Amino acid sequence: MFPAMEIIQDLKVMPHWADTQRRTGRTIALVPTMGFFHSGHLSLMNHGREMADRVVVSLFVNPLQFGAGEDFEKYPRDFGRDRQLAEEAGVDILFTPRHQDLYPEDYQTYVSVERVTNGLCGVSRPVHFRGVATVVCKLFQLVKPHKAIFGLKDYQQVVTIKQMVRDLNMDLEVIGSPTVREADGLAMSSRNVYLSSEDRMAALSLSQSLSAAQKRCREGERGAGSILAEVIRILTRHPGNRIDYAKIVHPHTLKELETINPRGILALAVRVGKTRLIDNCLLEVD
Repeated sequence: MFPAMEIIQDLKVMPHWADTQRRTGRTIALVPTMGFFHSGHLSLMNHGREMADRVVVSLFVNPLQFGAGEDFEKYPRDFGRDRQLAEEAGVDILFTPRHQDLYPEDYQTYVSVERVTNGLCGVSRPVHFRGVATVVCKLFQLVKPHKAIFGLKDYQQVVTIKQMVRDLNMDLEVIGSPTVREADGLAMSSRNVYLSSEDRMAALSLSQSLSAAQKRCREGERGAGSILAEVIRILTRHPGNRIDYAKIVHPHTLKELETINPRGILALAVRVGKTRLIDNCLLEVD
């Protein structure tokens, strides 16, 4: 049995708790989330338990990372279920800050990470990463973690947060945890609940195209163009799929690659019906 989980909402209480843990020599792992937990979130919490003495999960649907016309208002929320799942996972603190406390009326400070946010999701979601970097920076200030754990499904987000931590000399380690998938290969996402049964079948084309690309790469194909042609062929077999992007990029700079030597990241964003899904995989030439 795990100790009872505590819920903290007050922005003054959270750093006080963190200071107490640090003074006694305990390490803190933070898992930032927007809630509506699934097995992917729970794997991040389990990862945190393995590498730190205390696990804090933040739950905050951050309006700054949603652009006009995106799904902020309808983003799935179920606090009671999230609370139960977090407690069952052995989380020590569920941190649930209020919007008016994180962003008071006269709020005017934002964190902008450049270059690595320019491509991929940054093209169609130009305000997204400023919102992500701002809220994560604030969470780091409040929770004071030694380690912060993010899912690698949001690969560009992980690269962005690592860049911010390096550039601002923050004293913590950012860890990317592997993508958790359904049995049929679909990457777990809170937005999967938007998919109709027909969309759900079409969504499998993302993981299928990733697998095909990895196979081509293992067989010695180095040309990004050739691999992407195969990826696009698989994605467009479903007429309801609309490709936002399909790119092969450098694992650290996220600059587009023409040749894989020796590795690259294949990153996808595809609208399946009305739902925008992202996925990615590592490509390595043997």
